Formats: sequence, structure tokens, C-alpha cells
Amino acid sequence: MKDCYIVSALRTPVGKAGGVFKYTRPDDLLSFILKQSLSANPSLDPSSIDDVIIGCAMPEAQQGLNIARIALLLADYPQSVAGVTVNRFCASGLQSIAQAADRIRLGEAQVMVAGGVESMSMIPMSGHTPSFNPKIFANEHYKIAYGMGVTAEQVVQKYRIGRQEQDNFALQSHKRAAKAQSANLFADEIIPYTVQNHIYNPQTQNAETVSTVVTADEGVRLDTSFEKLTALKPVFDKNGSVTAGNASQMSDAAGAVLLCSERALKTFNLEPLARFVGYSVSGVAPEIMGIGPVLAIPKVLKQCGLEQENLAHIELNEAFAAQSLAVIHNLGLDTDIVNPLGGAIALGHPLGATGTLRTATLLHHLRRSNNRYGMVSMCIGSGMGAAAVFEHL
Repeated sequence: MKDCYIVSALRTPVGKAGGVFKYTRPDDLLSFILKQSLSANPSLDPSSIDDVIIGCAMPEAQQGLNIARIALLLADYPQSVAGVTVNRFCASGLQSIAQAADRIRLGEAQVMVAGGVESMSMIPMSGHTPSFNPKIFANEHYKIAYGMGVTAEQVVQKYRIGRQEQDNFALQSHKRAAKAQSANLFADEIIPYTVQNHIYNPQTQNAETVSTVVTADEGVRLDTSFEKLTALKPVFDKNGSVTAGNASQMSDAAGAVLLCSERALKTFNLEPLARFVGYSVSGVAPEIMGIGPVLAIPKVLKQCGLEQENLAHIELNEAFAAQSLAVIHNLGLDTDIVNPLGGAIALGHPLGATGTLRTATLLHHLRRSNNRYGMVSMCIGSGMGAAAVFEHL
């Protein structure tokens, strides 16, 4: 099997649902970051790209119609470049990277672009008209229909995760993210995006274009505190402990990763950022979907011939503080290396884009710290987990 290298990993800032990207189409966010991926690698011949694979959790409406192909054309990629959209819910952005890497490792492709996109401002959770198969309600499969927050409360009960522990975890996420923002640690991965909105001016009676440059993730709360978090009421169970403050934020964003073979690196004089090492997925009971990484992480480590101790940095998607803590406790993960720059509770969780965004954060931090191995992992709706290992070169 051949090696697959990642040359660049870039993303837009993350906007809160209903926030700075409220009126920005997801295909515009995606086409922007796809274009930036080419600009970051000017020696690459765009016509050499074998395929563009994009993850999207709710591929409909403004992010439907095979958004991968639509966005690459809007980004002025050659018409000869193909595109495909993939969906593994919250792991879609990571799945796209794994599939692109597999093509290269098998020798079927030399240059691939992978990524993810999601607008939770425009496309609601579960899409516009979700319709479960009625058969699932006739047997034990009805738990497939549990909302994500309900599954988090199930994890709370099964793994005995207390409210105080959840709120402390959420506070830590914001503090770490705020510290990283203050130190400008996301600068290498974030490409500022200019939002243009048309605002009606009653004095001139005309619609005027107002431009705003978005440079940072919108969801980080600099003023949050343990007292503020503990004051929030449960939102999924009146007697529960999962709140808006200890759950991930609904968000809008896009990201792109350029992957190449060793031959392509030499042909186009490209400098690798990292090597893709391995990827694994696993299934778990739908009602406790948050523990998916508990199975996926050991599985991919075994595949790669590594131990947990070999990992210097883990990006564990914080769908909920409860499920993150359950994973950390079950696997005995080192909390110092889990989300050292904050996680989705502070930075946001734009579903299909998250895997790509967290990969960008991981790879750039491995480069800065000069550490070797890192991992991206997350739970997945309907009861799955995913994990991928990368090696800094």
C-alpha cells in the first residue's frame, strides 16, 4: 500500500447558527475554501486533481444537488475535475478525508481534495422534512429516532456523568479556545471570509451592501463562568443535566484538505504537512450513540500498530460534555492532550464539516508542537463512532 500525504488543511471561521453566516450559502463557503486550497498550493496543476470528495450531513436544499461538484465549479476548478458528496452524519468531513486517502493509497489517484460543509442556519437538524421508516417503531429499533440530546441524557444515566462535571468540562472548552484565539493559534488554518449583506437604508431608501470580514470562530464565549453554566436549565429532560451550555453549538463552516501521493509531491514540488495513517468506524447502540469513539479508537490504533501512549494530541468532538467525558473515562484518555485548544462546545459543531475542521486544527498544532502522532475522533448519529490517525512529518 502506498503512502498518502496531506499538503494543506484549511477552513473558514465557524459561525454560530443564525450568526455571521446566517445568510451565507454553504456552497459559497465551500467554493471559497476550495479556491483557497488551490491558492495555497500554486505549483499544483488543478487539472491533476482526480476527484473532490465533500462531506455533508444534511445534503439538501442550499447544500444539495451534489454540493461537491457545484462548489468546485464555482471555485473555477477545471471542468475535468469530478466531485462527490458523502454522508456519515457528524463524521462526514473525516470520512471524506479517509476515502480520498484510500484512493491514493491504492494507487488509483495521485491528487485528491477532501472536505466538509454545513450550514445549520439554512438547513435544520435532520433536514427540512425528516421521515423515519414506520417499521422502526414496531420493534426495538425505535431508539434510532431518539434526538441527539436524548441520547446524551441516556449516556449520563448509563455512565453516571454528573452535572457539575459536565459544566466544568464545558467551561474548560471555552477557556482553552479563548486562550488559543488570544494566542492566534488558529491563524494557520483559518482563512478570513468576507460576508456581504444587503441592508435597507431608510434614509436613502436603497439596499446597501455592508461587508464584514470574519476572522475568528464566533462561538467562543470569553465571559462564560461556572456560575453562568450551572444556572442554565436542562433542555432535553426536565430532570436531566444536558443544557445548551454543556452541548455543542449548531454552526456554519467549510473546510478543505489537499491530499497527494509521493509521486505528486515530487512532480509539483509540494511540502507535506502530515501522513494519513489510518481510519476506522464502529457501530454502537443508537440510544447511546455518544460512546462510538470507545470502539473506534482502539480499532484504528490496532490497525495502525500504535498505542494510546503514542498519541500527542486528540481532537475528540464535543457533541456533548456528557459523551466526551464517558469516552475519556472509558478509554482512560489523557485530558491534557484531548482538545487542548478547546472543542465543539466552544468552537462549534457544523456537522458535516467538523471532521475536516478538527483535522486542520490537529495537523497545524502537531506542526507547532513538533509532535508525531495525533487523532481525530467523534461520535455519530444513529449509533456510530469514527477515528483517524495522522502523523506529522
